[in-house]
Amino acid sequence: MQKNRKMLAELIVSAVLTIALTGLSMSRVLDGTVLFAVQVILSLAVMIVNRHVLISGFSSMLHLSPNMDALVSLGTLAAFIYSAAVSVINLVYYKGAEEYIGETDLYFESAAMILTLILIGRFLEDLVKGRTTNAIQDLSDLSPTTALIMKNGRETEIPAEEIKVGDIFILKPGMSIPADGIIETGTSAVNESSLTGESMPVDKEPGMSVSASTINMSGYLTCRATGVGGDTAFSKILRMVEDTSSGKARISKTADRISFYFIPAVIIISVITFIVWMAAGLGVGFSISRAISVLIVSCPAALGLAAPVAIMAGSSVGARHGILYKTAQSVENTGRTQIVVMDKTGTLTTGNPKVTDIISTENDIEHRDLLLSIAYALESKSEHPLAKAICSFAQKRFLTAMETTDFEAFPGKGIRARITVGGAGRTVYAGSEAFIGEALTGKSGEEAAEFDNDFSARIKRLVAEGKTPTLFASDSGMLGVIAAADEIREGSAEAIAALHDENIHVCMVTGDRLSTSEAVGAEVGIEPNEVISEVMPDEKAAIVGKLKETGKVAMIGDGVNDAPALVAADVGIAIGAGTDVAVDAADVVLVQDSLIAAVDAIRLSKETLQIIHQNLFWAFFYNIVGIPLASGCFYKAFGWLLDPLFCALAMSISGFFVITNALRLFSFRTTQIIPDDDAEDGEDEDVL
Repeated sequence: MQKNRKMLAELIVSAVLTIALTGLSMSRVLDGTVLFAVQVILSLAVMIVNRHVLISGFSSMLHLSPNMDALVSLGTLAAFIYSAAVSVINLVYYKGAEEYIGETDLYFESAAMILTLILIGRFLEDLVKGRTTNAIQDLSDLSPTTALIMKNGRETEIPAEEIKVGDIFILKPGMSIPADGIIETGTSAVNESSLTGESMPVDKEPGMSVSASTINMSGYLTCRATGVGGDTAFSKILRMVEDTSSGKARISKTADRISFYFIPAVIIISVITFIVWMAAGLGVGFSISRAISVLIVSCPAALGLAAPVAIMAGSSVGARHGILYKTAQSVENTGRTQIVVMDKTGTLTTGNPKVTDIISTENDIEHRDLLLSIAYALESKSEHPLAKAICSFAQKRFLTAMETTDFEAFPGKGIRARITVGGAGRTVYAGSEAFIGEALTGKSGEEAAEFDNDFSARIKRLVAEGKTPTLFASDSGMLGVIAAADEIREGSAEAIAALHDENIHVCMVTGDRLSTSEAVGAEVGIEPNEVISEVMPDEKAAIVGKLKETGKVAMIGDGVNDAPALVAADVGIAIGAGTDVAVDAADVVLVQDSLIAAVDAIRLSKETLQIIHQNLFWAFFYNIVGIPLASGCFYKAFGWLLDPLFCALAMSISGFFVITNALRLFSFRTTQIIPDDDAEDGEDEDVL
């Protein structure tokens, strides 16, 4: 803001001086000597106000790396020195005669006008470019400056940066959260849009985490700080956005290399233009005017800004929507994706199995609850994910786990224990079909697995549906089957459909068994021939490497086992809820637990690339047309010429256009999921 105010002040002074200079030059109210002195003073004043341009230009030439300011400086000084020389000749040899002045082109006002127009262009560029940097500043401003902590039994307000890990901080309704933490007491809804881009508040209760710079909406909470200062999730996001905005993509580096050779080429063309027109006998005034026009009209700034401004805008927009590109290169590469490879568990699914079916030997609620109570008693001793799903389901039914004795686990097979049912002690079993068959028949292998044709048929049906069955039996026979399945992540099917709409090939690579993988694939819209199952982590990386031979590959995953494939892919995309290893290995991090965000990451990157290509096309087209016009190539045939003042205006507009075009990215809209009104509300009805 302070920089803008300073530039505005310089612009006002330059404009006033330039208008005065132009008015005096045109009115001729002063005689030759006084007019010359006033023109020199006013034009020098404009040059002093804009001295940073001249210093930058000549400094870059001294370091043999001329920039755009070098062209402006050469053009301005050439116009000034030529005009001063002509005026001196007039004063010395023609005694300030009006006739001589009238027959000679002077460029005092042009020298001043060029600098003023350049300053106008840069002021407008800074205002527009500020839109992109403001996006980062807006993120930074979300961090609170103070925090309320519990100290010596009293609420005490302290600067937010003084919070330490382990401190208990207090959140009242409407307060911005000062640190990452775990809720100790209270319930509330928290607006996490600054992190996830989702506007709907998230309900929070004790034991759940809260993140810095999100907003407590309703309840009174006490939280224990787990991450403070630069270690908060929000601070890491901010650093990532800043690093991406300041980085350079490959396409940007290419433009820089072109600009490096472009500026010396323009200077050479300008010199040649002067020599050619002098040789053609058009005079010094005409020749120098053409040379100055060539210097001024060329716009390497448009080339230099084409990619960086778009990258900055794209990364800022992504951050607002929970899409974090780690580098400028990842912004560019993501949009080139042709093949998407994704893991199943934790990516297409939530990674949290839920009970889907309860089948008891007697098809009534009482027997199902008895089966669930026995299952709860057995599985409460296990740490297996399926066991946790069964226990969670039983707890929602407000069932109580029976007492167990003589508990024994058989890794990879099942468990056994003694329980008391109706006053009688019974041995109960839980596990695979082979384990239960062996317990009931005393046989092993295939014979044990086929102990009950009716249940075997049901189990095959469950497996075909992608569900994992756990069998339960007692020493007197079968009790039933409880099946669980990993829940499909919300929006997964819509995300796959959206990727197909983008003409992106999608396949699933997972370590899960084929039947389960194909069932999940069918539900989300992945063809069976695009499902690769039962693979190890290193095999995932090899598969990604093979696919890279046919196109640009993006790998989407969330777990430790996905890290090798994330690194192997052209673009690694990590679901934000994934492990630290996966997030560290990825090029793009999705803060939301939604696969739709991956589609948006690809779409946003594509739009950014499109903007860059448009900017580069405009920059090349402008210079290819502008430089020949300015040099006078079409003067003899058509009488076409570009005045130096018009060239300065055109150059400023060119850079302004490039930045304005990049800002169109701020109108980016995320992919919308249309909710299914006919969907079932609860899981209980499906199970029972």
